[in-house]
Amino acid sequence: MFLFYLKHSRRGPTSINKNMSPSEDRHLLAISVVADDLSSGDRKKVIYLCGGLVADSSVDRVRETLRYKVDNDGDPRLFIMSVLWQLGRYDILRKLYKVGRNDIEQQIHIYGQVLPRFRVLMVTISDDLAMTDVEQIKFLLSKTLTREKIENSKTFLDVVIELEKLDSVSPERVEIVEECLHHIGRLDLVKKVTAYKMSVQTPGRHLIQQQSSIAEATSHVRPWDTAVTSERGPPPRLSCRAAATEQKYTQHFAASVKMSLPVCREPSSRVQLEQYNFTAIPRGVCVIFDCVGKDGEMLSKVFEALHFKVLLHSMLGADEIFAALRDISKHRENHRGDAFVCCIISRSMANNFLGTSVRGSGLSMDSVRHLLLPDSCPMLAGKPKLFFIQSYDIPEFDHLGRRECQEGYLETDGCHSQPMYNYIPKEADIFWSQCWTDERQLQQKQHHSVYLKALADGLSKAQRWKMGLLDVHTEVNEAIYDHNKRNPEANYRCEVKHTLRKHLYV
Repeated sequence: MFLFYLKHSRRGPTSINKNMSPSEDRHLLAISVVADDLSSGDRKKVIYLCGGLVADSSVDRVRETLRYKVDNDGDPRLFIMSVLWQLGRYDILRKLYKVGRNDIEQQIHIYGQVLPRFRVLMVTISDDLAMTDVEQIKFLLSKTLTREKIENSKTFLDVVIELEKLDSVSPERVEIVEECLHHIGRLDLVKKVTAYKMSVQTPGRHLIQQQSSIAEATSHVRPWDTAVTSERGPPPRLSCRAAATEQKYTQHFAASVKMSLPVCREPSSRVQLEQYNFTAIPRGVCVIFDCVGKDGEMLSKVFEALHFKVLLHSMLGADEIFAALRDISKHRENHRGDAFVCCIISRSMANNFLGTSVRGSGLSMDSVRHLLLPDSCPMLAGKPKLFFIQSYDIPEFDHLGRRECQEGYLETDGCHSQPMYNYIPKEADIFWSQCWTDERQLQQKQHHSVYLKALADGLSKAQRWKMGLLDVHTEVNEAIYDHNKRNPEANYRCEVKHTLRKHLYV
């Protein structure tokens, strides 16, 4: 499995010394897999947890950082597992080490936390803060940080890194963080900071950790310690020895990964464009059409938690669905966010949605899609448009009005549509996920869609763990596969088509 991932690595595997032991090989292979699988945000957290304050969070930088830490750590396996556990990347933990969340938590409880407690706290706080909280903190710090630093800080972790560079925050100095959290009303996080302060004031093993952190900051500059910045202000204070060591390690790192290391320059825009922007509040509009009276409320709660403006429509006919979508597409204020989501729960026939209609051929999938393309809705150009559809199949001979094509909103081939598996979204930035099951399942009083339940669970999990949308759907596929094995008489068929140009992290 490791060799498969290395073979398909985007940046190439970490070089392996033929004289290394098998255990060393395994650790380096694991590092390569981890670096490739992490998002840019998670890579920045890894650099920070390992002691760095750099702007460069490239795959190569993460590899080199983890390799250095593993070489100097008493238990490389536990260190890598601890990093993944802190990031909430249990999927990679299962992939590499065949362990779950409970297993790693037990090991950390037995052997102790191997990551710096201060940095673990800062990452935890950053994960718990919403964008509105971060914006308030940036405002409170407008006299401490320069305008350019504040504008470039997208997360609380970015803010903390800048404060650490100024020596305003450190393992022994967290008062400014505590005050900011208190001012924005996050008393739950204030308690965590206060508990940390009390623990580091206790003599014993925490004192050793503090001394180690100070020593690292002043005399043992690692390859990841070089601060890359375009600020005109004074650089972080370094001793003469540290300044000399900094350049030596910068040159060594650039040579070791066979790439030129930019000096005094922010990461290239190419790296920043690897993922869609997904930070607006609200994220965008999520319109839900529940035409069977099942699961609409559940989806509404999920997307509200994901910071979408949710519009829930219940028990509409095909023409009413079309009219509602057309109205939404014409209101510019509905598309000022970073994305658009459309969920449809409906009876269907072939490629057409029926809604609550008992006559006519229904609303074609292409009609729905065309309403939200750039020609019809310019405000959504370049933004991801996500469709999640649960179709309850009705055999064509059971539908009363299957031969009556309604003119006006239907495609000309509405009565003679192509098979469902031939549907492919042709325009960019579309994610189309559709699941089919038999309409007779709706006769069960307690019925809920397995697909929609798995989707809701996956999206909620992705919000906590910063998972990509495609990773979410992999888990949805797994849930459906397990259900079908246990319930062959209630089979689900799921299909995803997309033209996304970038990664999309929920």
